[in-house]
Amino acid sequence: MASSCRRPEHTAPPDVFYNEEEAKKYSQNSRMIEIQTQMSERAVELLNLPEGQPCFLLDVGCGSGLSGDYLSEEGHYWVGVDISNAMLDVALDREVEGDLLLGDMGQGMPFRPGTFDGCISISALQWLCNADKRTHSPPKRLYSFFTTLYSSLSRGSRAVFQLYPENSEQLELITSQAMRAGFSGGMVVDYPNSSKAKKFFLCLFAGVTGVLPKGLGSETSDKAVSNQVQYSGQRCRFKNMKGKSAKKGRDWILEKKERRRRQGREVRADTKYTGRQRRPHF
Repeated sequence: MASSCRRPEHTAPPDVFYNEEEAKKYSQNSRMIEIQTQMSERAVELLNLPEGQPCFLLDVGCGSGLSGDYLSEEGHYWVGVDISNAMLDVALDREVEGDLLLGDMGQGMPFRPGTFDGCISISALQWLCNADKRTHSPPKRLYSFFTTLYSSLSRGSRAVFQLYPENSEQLELITSQAMRAGFSGGMVVDYPNSSKAKKFFLCLFAGVTGVLPKGLGSETSDKAVSNQVQYSGQRCRFKNMKGKSAKKGRDWILEKKERRRRQGREVRADTKYTGRQRRPHF
């Protein structure tokens, strides 16, 4: 789980935290842009959209439109919702191709039933677990969001949320409200044994019960252990990992190349040198 000492949602409400200064980072910080793009790519992969067919997607917590840029590159149309005026201003300055809407997802999604073919959300859902006002009830706000989102999705579509849960109780709160709203599905965890590369994706099915996708890097863990989230208040430490991230390793590179092949992109052939660590030059 993510550490609570530096969590932005503990600093201020989202519309206050994401001010003009913070919003500029999402158009100037190359590292932040790279991470956002990678998570968006993985979220779209988990949506399992029809190949070669443009879809109409919803981006919840769209911010400056970095996720939307990837959706546009893939040939999809999208609508972005965000609570921060400053973030949406940056998106407008960047001239993103999607439509933008200022709104609080805790108050529900104001769209007609069956409007969207899918939904993605990057690093936004955990904000609903905090009560920024006396009138805010996290369970009620989550339920209001999930029920209206369920209605706005076409039957058989998916919603994928990348999130940073603070603890197991947050995961249980989020998933329970999603299931109560009518969704099926569960949590997909990429690289579960890595402290740095580990990512949580809530993969929800609207109207149908699908097979939960497999998390990346799960083949390196014990085969007897499921890749789905094991709810525990304790943080596990793997001494043999020594804090080393699985990212950029051979398995990670092969998985990324395979994903790009499935997307129809041109990828170099795999060789014995793929992902090989080179000795430093003196």
